[in-house]
Amino acid sequence: MTISMNDLQFGQLGTVLTLNVGGPMRRRLLDLGLVPGTHIERVMDSPAGDPVCYRVRGAMIALRDMDATQVVLDV
Repeated sequence: MTISMNDLQFGQLGTVLTLNVGGPMRRRLLDLGLVPGTHIERVMDSPAGDPVCYRVRGAMIALRDMDATQVVLDV
């Protein structure tokens, strides 16, 4: 089943399939380690709900929902 990264539930794991964005934002997401095959876990929500903290390759990164929607995951 495929979902966007912002649809992961707390503690749920997914694997990156593709990025649906180009240009500088694509480069930024790739630099953060969001390459196909990478495992992602949603680990923390901010009090306001945006951004959300994810565990990517052992590092914690925070992404806004509008950016996380561009990452397609297999769960």
